Amino acid sequence: MKSISSSALSPRDTASGSALVTFGLFAFVVVAWSLNWVVMKLAVQEVRPLWAVAIRTALAALVLFPSLLVTKQLRRPPRADLPVLLAISLFHMTAFAAFMTAGLALVPAGRAIVLGYTTPLWVAPAAFLFLGERISTRQSVGLAVGLAGLLLLFGPVSLDWGNRQALLGQGLLLVAALCWSVSIVYTRAHRWVTTPLQLMPWQCLLATMVLTTLAFLIEGAPPDPGRLSTPALLALSYNGVIGTALGFWAMTVVGRRVPAATASLGVLATPVLGIGLSTVILQEGLDPMLVLAAAIILTGIALGTIGQRRVAQRLR
Repeated sequence: MKSISSSALSPRDTASGSALVTFGLFAFVVVAWSLNWVVMKLAVQEVRPLWAVAIRTALAALVLFPSLLVTKQLRRPPRADLPVLLAISLFHMTAFAAFMTAGLALVPAGRAIVLGYTTPLWVAPAAFLFLGERISTRQSVGLAVGLAGLLLLFGPVSLDWGNRQALLGQGLLLVAALCWSVSIVYTRAHRWVTTPLQLMPWQCLLATMVLTTLAFLIEGAPPDPGRLSTPALLALSYNGVIGTALGFWAMTVVGRRVPAATASLGVLATPVLGIGLSTVILQEGLDPMLVLAAAIILTGIALGTIGQRRVAQRLR
């Protein structure tokens, strides 16, 4: 039989194959990031939060530097990209990750996931204040719906206000979401010279240095690997290699192939799957109020994302 070369494939076959790869990568991102929260919840049961995040970013850097070197994509950050490198490293990889992990140690993973993914709710008003971006009617409705879901999550039926640990944990998670929104807004305003993937290893390196310093000052000596259980070691490895390094690479590829609105809406599957995984793996139990609040918040985010896409189309 004659072999079929790639040049013999029709454009339709090639497009179909590319679409299938993109869908597969997108599915990988959603699963990897959903499982990330569950895995990190397991890790912080034995490793203190700052050290857990420092180890995560260090492992990601160890994967990304040689990977980009082999593919000839490793570049020294140009001066023009240093501000965005600092913004993402300090506000997302350091502040968001540290506050998120600290909050995750105090509250169930399912609730942490929902609060962590409130980030898009804060992006629209921040972009309006600092970037002058208009807020459409649909975005305003989406923001109102999302905040209503957040209020439901903090209502007396859903939250025990006498539990100071739970209040602290959820406060830390909201601060984490705000820090992530700062990174997103600055990323929008920045004019990139290199690609986000090319800056990723340098961001991980800087975040590792900052987090390691903070961990030494606040939490003391690093954890002894010999005293950690196998699940904790696997959790840290997964979080750094798959959840961070490979997850970011896959999302970068997807982001280049699909519209931004499609990518944003698709990522909303992450907290939904994350709640399900935390229920099954961590046996946290399915809280009906949490599910309702999550559905309302995600609906608000979806409305805001669609509104943002339509505004962008009118401005073209």
